[in-house]
Amino acid sequence: MSLPSPLLYRRLADTLATEIRSGLRAPGERLPSVRALCAAHGVSLTTAVQSYLLLEREGWVEARPRRGYFVRARPQPRQEPEISRPTMVAREIAVADLALNILKEAHRTDVIQLGAAWADPQLLPLKPLLREQARWARQQPQLAGVYEVTAGHPALRHQIARHLRRAGCHCDPDEVIITNGCMEALTLSLRAVAKAGATIAIESPTFYGVLQAVEAAGMKALEIPTHPRHGIDLGALERAISRHRIAACLLIPSFNNPLGSCLPVAQRAPLAELLAAAAIPLIEDDVFGDLSFQWPRPPAVKAFDRDGNILLCSSFSKTLGAGLRLGYVAAGRYAERVEHGKLLANIATATLSQATVASYLKKGDYERTIQHASRVYQRRSEQLRHWLSRYLPAGARITEPQGGVTLWVELPPQLDGVVVHDAALAEGLSVTPGVIFSPRGDYTHHLRLSYGLVEEAALAGAARRLGKVTQRLLRRGV
Repeated sequence: MSLPSPLLYRRLADTLATEIRSGLRAPGERLPSVRALCAAHGVSLTTAVQSYLLLEREGWVEARPRRGYFVRARPQPRQEPEISRPTMVAREIAVADLALNILKEAHRTDVIQLGAAWADPQLLPLKPLLREQARWARQQPQLAGVYEVTAGHPALRHQIARHLRRAGCHCDPDEVIITNGCMEALTLSLRAVAKAGATIAIESPTFYGVLQAVEAAGMKALEIPTHPRHGIDLGALERAISRHRIAACLLIPSFNNPLGSCLPVAQRAPLAELLAAAAIPLIEDDVFGDLSFQWPRPPAVKAFDRDGNILLCSSFSKTLGAGLRLGYVAAGRYAERVEHGKLLANIATATLSQATVASYLKKGDYERTIQHASRVYQRRSEQLRHWLSRYLPAGARITEPQGGVTLWVELPPQLDGVVVHDAALAEGLSVTPGVIFSPRGDYTHHLRLSYGLVEEAALAGAARRLGKVTQRLLRRGV
């Protein structure tokens, strides 16, 4: 078959791009099938295919398997927030009450959930997991009646060590400890490396669960300036180390919650080396690391660990199912301390869940599952940013996530994030106020938004509703 005239398929592609650019075709809209395009424009099948391929390369459209071509969201230019400038003083933390209220809202079914940073159940392999669990329950029902060893089911520890190679980590299964979710992994790690009253360096802003873990351990948090796209400022961290007695760092280098930022790969080895030289352990929260918008995912900072100084914490809550309550920590030289802490906390994690996930991972479907979910979340991120850019007030700034399920919005300074949260909730929309992501209540005019639970078709309406709420509050001078 002869190739179509470059002029012809280029001209057709330009026509479609003009329709998209002008708004005639909206983000997320399904485009005509290849055959329908042939009929509408009187071109050959090859010309139509080449036009769509060209539009896809140029970022105007995206192909979805077995569904066709769709208009890709192209966010209107909006500035990102500036790098954070926290007052670098170690502080006690008190966010537990607000965090509990936010988690209660996440279970409401009568609101659009832009507040909960949860995975979409439709993107989780729940049916295969349930089949696997049923098989184990039939064949070995005694698993539900016995304690697992404290460190965890050996087969699962082995599979996690294998999986971590995708993140560049070469861990021995003996250093992997199974936990009840990532939060327990973080808490056990903190108590393994530091004592009550110690100072822990964190990003600013950071996930309120990190703040809760530090708070529960009776420790203080030292906020380090953090860029909305590139993560923690290594120069600021180095200066903080020279001025403060830091017991440990607890960071989210891969797709920080709430920012969605990602520490550049070129800065990961220097971070590991900086902390190793200062004898400061790093607790690396990698819970969103597998949900990268680029594949392969970036290497974990632990990939550059040479002496067991880094404790990598993660879970399967965002990729397989939060209800499994399965997390883990690859604890390096602190593995024995973490295991002792696990024994005191709750003896062990449920055996049946561990055996189920170990079997699922062994079958080799996990990578395909997380790649598919990442593509969907990337589309949702682009769509949400597009609609927020259209509907939020002038002066609002929006981050550009590189992975995960959250983004960060800086509103005009006269808006209070808690007031926006309350007003949005009254309108059937859940958002998370920014104050919860700082130990001293900073980020009063910021919001964290999540696209984890909201399908693409609902994002425009959610952004429009948030825009109306913020515009109304601005007119009232609130």
